Amino acid sequence: MFPMCSRRLRLVQVGAKGWGLLVVLMGLVASTYASGAALESVPDRTVVLTFDDSVASHHRVVRPLLKELGFGATFFITEGFSFRTNKQDYLTWEQIAELHRDGFEIGNHTRDHLGVTADTLGLLREQVEAINRRCAEHGIPRTTSFSWPGNSIHPGAFPILRELGIRFARRGGQPEHPYEGGRGFAFEPGVDHPLFIPSAGDARPSWVLSDFRRAVDQARGGRVAVLQFHGVPDRDHPWVNFPEERFREAMSYLKSGGFRVLALRDLSQYVDASVWPPDPMAVVNRRRAAMAAAESPAPTVEESVGAR
Repeated sequence: MFPMCSRRLRLVQVGAKGWGLLVVLMGLVASTYASGAALESVPDRTVVLTFDDSVASHHRVVRPLLKELGFGATFFITEGFSFRTNKQDYLTWEQIAELHRDGFEIGNHTRDHLGVTADTLGLLREQVEAINRRCAEHGIPRTTSFSWPGNSIHPGAFPILRELGIRFARRGGQPEHPYEGGRGFAFEPGVDHPLFIPSAGDARPSWVLSDFRRAVDQARGGRVAVLQFHGVPDRDHPWVNFPEERFREAMSYLKSGGFRVLALRDLSQYVDASVWPPDPMAVVNRRRAAMAAAESPAPTVEESVGAR
């Protein structure tokens, strides 16, 4: 997906039978980037809530609960799908403006929920600006956060988004994890590219509290658990539907656990979004290598002796 920097993650097989993986991270470039990009230290239990696709339940269900709990969040707006005609399942712009007045962040998900590929790069600017114009019509500031529609990402979009004033962009849990399970990694300020921020979890209909906890409990050691939701519930996209009762249970876990719950724009406290790593895929490769190493069986005594 991205061109690799020469000082990047390397995987080296060790042993005559190739039984293990030695992960060597060439740290000069990475450490230089991290020292320039990281700002304040991140408190443990810091979580970001994000909601995609302009679903009506964001106003009806999510809004009052987050206000009651005092949580921040980012709502990524698109006029795609049947937004213009189906007001049973999608927000109105008046409701979107009310979310803004309540203090929530309004982010950009492109006008038509456009997947960003080499073929669509030329359309991206107008797609983003169309949402910005609609925001201006309703007294909403220009967007500075972006969510990649359909998790379709092209590196040629990075400079375009930067020119448009986008500081942070959230993806899903891929490519480290497959899409179907909704699993992911926490964001590492000063390591992850600010326009390639992973979701620690992307809620699914089958999720129970333990799935949610697996995502948010990564929020420690300087990492931020960025969570992705769609509708609560989501009738138009049942594969990412998250039932209201489970959402309430998840939010209660955050509240009782003393989590700090923010919008995506609030990451500016912890990372300088103007500083980009030389290789956005380096940290992805490191994570994938670590997972592969963890899944590799340990050598038997016979294999260890035989390798000498």
